[in-house]
Amino acid sequence: MRTQVGIVGCGPAGLFLAHLLHRAGIESVILESRSRTEVEGTIRAGVLEHWLVEMMTAMGLGARMLREGHFHTGITLQWNRQRLHLDMEDLTGGRKVTVYAQHEVLKDLIAARLADGGAIHFGVSATAIHAVDTDRPFLTWRADGDGPEQRLDCDYIVGADGFHGPGRQAIPASRRTEYQKVYPFGWLGILARAPLSWPELIYANQGEGFALLSTRSPEIQRMYIQCDPADDITNWPDDRIWAQLEARLSTDDGWVLQRGEIFQKGIIPLRSFVCEPMQHGRLFLAGDAAHIVPPTGAKGLNLAVADAVVLARALEARYRDNRTERLDAYSATCLRRVWKGERFSWSMTTMLHRNPDDSPFEQRIHQAGLDLLRSSRAAATALAENYVGLPFED
Repeated sequence: MRTQVGIVGCGPAGLFLAHLLHRAGIESVILESRSRTEVEGTIRAGVLEHWLVEMMTAMGLGARMLREGHFHTGITLQWNRQRLHLDMEDLTGGRKVTVYAQHEVLKDLIAARLADGGAIHFGVSATAIHAVDTDRPFLTWRADGDGPEQRLDCDYIVGADGFHGPGRQAIPASRRTEYQKVYPFGWLGILARAPLSWPELIYANQGEGFALLSTRSPEIQRMYIQCDPADDITNWPDDRIWAQLEARLSTDDGWVLQRGEIFQKGIIPLRSFVCEPMQHGRLFLAGDAAHIVPPTGAKGLNLAVADAVVLARALEARYRDNRTERLDAYSATCLRRVWKGERFSWSMTTMLHRNPDDSPFEQRIHQAGLDLLRSSRAAATALAENYVGLPFED
């Protein structure tokens, strides 16, 4: 088998890249270790930046998102039992907040990719990346677990295969530098069948720490609370979860959190991670293979798709004009945006969580950071611009 671009990973970066390449007349093949059911069934929240919503709509991929997504003019911050509405639309000249779960995005992209006749090989195993420092890189894998080894010759290979995939490992350890911060807290997330409690997202730092109130649909709500990442979920019966949510989200104006049946819950750790560079020879990394952010700033999916946009433009210049400057600059171009996203996510995370290692001085600094947003339009605008999505650098 042969293709122009071999893509390892059927997540946001890999799928958006395949669609963008298809629109430019460039062939690609996606290899994915999970089944289609597993990919589409991995439940993840999603806040889409304004430019991404516009791009999906322009590409004909946003019809269901426009019907079922939630479009907010802003977000709410809460501390000391008081709330502050940040009007993103006003602060950013008309840009909004779109809540549409990541797995729903993947469902739309997979369906459209297959409808276009694009190749996705699900459930492959033993995927390996070869000869990326030559002009003839190739991929090998096995189908159906123990099937015969297959080979895909490519012009270029993209590792969009997450933190644990083979993509990043194909860059020699001596050629890459990895930066990481592991946070001393995690998120306990729930899905509950309950009525809507608030018309937009609430990010709170109150009581024992962080809480996030989000929504999946008018009947299904998504909520998170800060917890010990090493805790056992069995230590969190439903009554304890609701009690903590109410303590961290309660106000003095009579507002009531709407309870319901919790039908999914789990604990996830939080960390920040960046690999430099994001390319080696004819291998390019995208998405979680190259960088991870804590979910507080809602940047993970958006940074992954931004990588795909930069790489698609670079590959189009290569095939259309035989120019490689953009490919050569891929890593540097992406990392400028990645580090801004990492900074914003770190800032939101430290401001909104109770770090057991913080001194009372540092805790008051975080409170002052929240209060500054109330009194300074410039500070509120900076947060809003980062939240709804920074412009692309050419």
